[in-house]
Amino acid sequence: MGPAAHNLLADSLVLGIESSCDETAVALVKGDRTIIAQRIASQEAEHAPYGGVVPEIAARAHAERLAPMIESVLDDAGIALNDVDAIAATAGPGLIGGVMVGLVSGKALAMAAGKPLLAINHLEGHALSPRLADDALEFPYLLLLVSGGHCQILSVEAVGKYRRLATTIDDALGEAFDKSAKILGLGYPGGPAVEKLALGGDPKAVPLPRPLKGSAEPHFSFAGLKSAVMRAADSGDHSAADIAASFQQAAVDCLIDRLEKALGETGPMPALVVAGGVAANRTVRAALETLAAKHAMRFTAPPLELCTDNAAMIAWAGCERLHLGESDPLDIKARPRWPLDPDAESARGAGVKA
Repeated sequence: MGPAAHNLLADSLVLGIESSCDETAVALVKGDRTIIAQRIASQEAEHAPYGGVVPEIAARAHAERLAPMIESVLDDAGIALNDVDAIAATAGPGLIGGVMVGLVSGKALAMAAGKPLLAINHLEGHALSPRLADDALEFPYLLLLVSGGHCQILSVEAVGKYRRLATTIDDALGEAFDKSAKILGLGYPGGPAVEKLALGGDPKAVPLPRPLKGSAEPHFSFAGLKSAVMRAADSGDHSAADIAASFQQAAVDCLIDRLEKALGETGPMPALVVAGGVAANRTVRAALETLAAKHAMRFTAPPLELCTDNAAMIAWAGCERLHLGESDPLDIKARPRWPLDPDAESARGAGVKA
């Protein structure tokens, strides 16, 4: 690639839209990794009374907020829609109503401005987000993707090329955090609340299981751990802080054990990367850093604001694909499920989480 072409790619500007769950987000990102402007509207207040995300409420909130947010982001950047080189919108996986709101909006903008549409896999947004924050991160790398709906280990070999090494057979880790928080009366969202409460607890106080730890099976399982948290809470024998700390430690132990197994399959990898909402948990990050050091791997993670759902990662995934000359037709459909590795073998149990 010559200097002129490289500069053209670095100067490309992509508008990203994210609406797969309960965050309405819009961002403008340049190909040189500069986040020009971004806005995120949380729906925590709307869903808090229900202890979790209600799909119909989420879709309605996206529909109400998205158009004004797009206008605000463009105003923040001081540009017009015609100045954007492409529109990137999450096309799945996620709550289908919300995904459709964002994707239809992206299609309308692309059609109105005559710009390419990039229909982005939300998981690919997470998988590539560390490259937005770290310009030295090259392919391949080992990725732990941990969020409210997904828990996977993947070998990230290139844009659009992923090999799934492990997935959850029941609950994702973020889901287990949220359900444990509900059991402990901590409210929603549960991940940050459990992490905060755990700071005052003893991680060895409550004997909780480590599902599948040491198993020849490569996958994760957190449903049994969540059930054990419920039994511990019902027993009245332990403080909420001790239960939270013990749950968090059990989850970390499972992550490290499964990553060790994945490394046994892949052999040495240059870098260990974590992404997704649970990547914001500092105890998880510290354990992963220790594991990476043990295997002489570089450890990298996006900044906390890029761990949870956001549009900057969607715009960046759009930049990565735009640089490869890719785009999508305007009749592309929203997808409630969209595996990064469609050729991966089905996991035992509820492998649809993959």
